[in-house]
Amino acid sequence: MKKLHSVLKEIMEITTTMETEYPELYQFLEEDPMTIPTSGHPNVDEAALREYLKSLKGMLQHHRATRKKS
Repeated sequence: MKKLHSVLKEIMEITTTMETEYPELYQFLEEDPMTIPTSGHPNVDEAALREYLKSLKGMLQHHRATRKKS
């Protein structure tokens, strides 16, 4: 349970960073991370959350590396 809590905390932190510092990137998230789905993927396990976190980190890293600096 501790591992799952850690993954959820990281997801929350990275999505908050995207929302506040990179709103242009945040708008491309396919879901609202603050909602709990009622259907679609009812069996979300730690592995799925880790994969989601990995994709978020990749999106943010790519965005930071390629965005135009003003």
